[in-house]
Formats: sequence, structure tokens, C-alpha cells
Amino acid sequence: MTSQPARPECSGPGTVPVMGVSPFKSSLVKAVFRDMTPMHVSRSAAWAAASVTRTVLTEIIDGARRAAAEDARKKLIPRDLVSAIDRNVEIEVGCQWYLHSPTFRGRTGVLYDAEGVIVPVRERRGARKPSAVAGAHRFEAGVKELLRSQGVTAVPAMVRDLDGIASVFLTDLARDAAMVVREGGVKRFGTTTLVMSGEPAPPPFPKDSLRAPSARSGDGRTIVRDDILAATRIQLFGGDLRQRALTEAREATQNTSAG
Repeated sequence: MTSQPARPECSGPGTVPVMGVSPFKSSLVKAVFRDMTPMHVSRSAAWAAASVTRTVLTEIIDGARRAAAEDARKKLIPRDLVSAIDRNVEIEVGCQWYLHSPTFRGRTGVLYDAEGVIVPVRERRGARKPSAVAGAHRFEAGVKELLRSQGVTAVPAMVRDLDGIASVFLTDLARDAAMVVREGGVKRFGTTTLVMSGEPAPPPFPKDSLRAPSARSGDGRTIVRDDILAATRIQLFGGDLRQRALTEAREATQNTSAG
């Protein structure tokens, strides 16, 4: 497979630009998708999914970097991740990981069964089987590359959390992309704009920037780039992060067909 040329990537306010292609390789993306669906994943779809995952992880790392900077640190710790999520709900993704990480213990709420009895965390995790959580270690190299791009390092527990979030997020993306293919398009989704009290509302997004097609083209056996974009709209809130993820995914695949 021919690699894409290195180029500056878009970044959000205050983020360090990420150069070149995603550290999450197409082979890794396709391995995650194989765990979720027997459908074929096109080359541009794999690139788009890798790009979206990179954009999300970069935003999370940047938020944690800002929290660490307040303590004059360049090594991230789990507390920085919690602070970043508390400040920016857009980066609260891969939430299934929270049930497995000590970092989020006590922050996942209480779940009751039909009889009103509290469900222990170990039962909420489900049966032990190959999953996004079991495969989280596959993302370590990419996570460390993103940390270096932001000029920081992280303690092992923080790297493990970022591994897990990346793995769960990409797995969720694969699940939703497969659903889009099965259903022939996105049936419905919403757009949420987050505004802090006292702040002016942001300008509306361009009319076509967030709208998903009502129906997809192509066969029902292949996940293509547009299916990844539709899944991204489902996974991310309607805000700056989602718009940037969609834009960067399109740029990442601009030299390939939409398939």
C-alpha cells in the first residue's frame, strides 16, 4: 500500500499540529474491524478510521497536557485525563473503558437491575472474551507517538488509559460503520451544540458539513469511507471536535476514491 505524503494536519485551538499520517496503521484498524464484522474494509475507510481516532486522541492528550501544565509538569498522570474530560465533554469517548480502569473508579455511577439491586462493576463488564478492552495494548505505540508529538510523556497507567480509550472508540466506530452498511444509511442522528453559561452561542455549522446521507451507495459487504464518516457523526457530539475529525478524515483520504 502506498503511503500518503506527510503534510500539516488541522488542529483545534491550542493544540500542537500533528504531522504526517496517523500513527494508527491500516493493518491495526482492519484487525479491530475484523473483531466486529466480517465485512470488507476498503483502504480509504481504514485511513479515515485511523484519522478520526488520531484526531480524538490528540484532543484528549492536549486537554491532559493543559491540565499538567498548570502543575508545571510535562509527564501526564491519570488525574490529568480526568481533568481534561471534566473540562471538555466532547472528549468523553470510549466510555466502556471506564469500567475497567482504576482511574475512573467511582465515576461511572451506580447501575441497578430490574429488581432495584446494585449491579457490581465486574458484572457490568460482561463475559471475558476478545474485545476492545482485551486488545487495548495494540495501541501503545501509536499513543506514545501522539504523546511525543505534543511534547509530553505519560506514566504507564496514563498510557494504558489512552490505549483503552483508543481501542474502545475504534471498536465503537467499527460497530456503527457496520450498522450503517447493514441499514443502508444513517436513519437518524442529532446535533448537540455545547455552550457555557454566559458565553455567546457559536455560529452554526455549514449546512452540509454535518448532514449524513439518508441512503448510502455501494454494496452491502464493504465498509467505505463515507460509512466511517457517518459512524463518526454518531460517535461524536455535534461540536468542534466532530467537525475537525470529519474534515481531517476527508483530507486523509483525498488522494483515494471514496470507496
